Amino acid sequence: MPDSEAPLDDLTPLVSGVRTGDERAFRALFDALYAPLRRFAFSLVRDAAVADDLVQDAFVRLWDRRERLDDALPVRAYLFRIVRNLAYNTRRDDATRRRLLDDPVAYDSAAVPRGFAAPDAAASGDDLSGRLAGWMDELPQRQREALLLSRVEGLSHAEVAEAMGCAPRTVNNHLVAALGTLRRRLTEAGAMVASFGWMLS
Repeated sequence: MPDSEAPLDDLTPLVSGVRTGDERAFRALFDALYAPLRRFAFSLVRDAAVADDLVQDAFVRLWDRRERLDDALPVRAYLFRIVRNLAYNTRRDDATRRRLLDDPVAYDSAAVPRGFAAPDAAASGDDLSGRLAGWMDELPQRQREALLLSRVEGLSHAEVAEAMGCAPRTVNNHLVAALGTLRRRLTEAGAMVASFGWMLS
């Protein structure tokens, strides 16, 4: 695990290096992207150990496919997409295992990411950031993904579209809907929204 998050400058030289088998370039890419990828993985699976495994697996896959990489590959979005797909595969497999164990209560709960707050749990607190986190957890899956990738991880609309496997216009639609819901919830709660302008703008 890298000690700190490296700056996200132009990653093209690193992709070129990885493609030719340069382990130092691969390590630099890992250091640059590990933290945001892990945050995203954790937001999907809510398990720190699983999130670590997913990110490491994503980088292993990148290394295994290095000879087929294009220097112009949007590698950040590409890795977010791998992590996203691995996370959903993990959740699906977990749900299948629970069903096969014939535990209907556990199987029903497996459809919802582990650790997500119950609808009113976070909103009942006094902490606005806790409420906001709870409301984000309640968003439809695709809206939450778009919001996390765009506003939290700082991906461009094009990168979010690549990571989510959809058109940039669809990303925009998800963001508009998500931000509209959060603004409405904040207004309904009578909360002060100034401190969260960076997310809702």
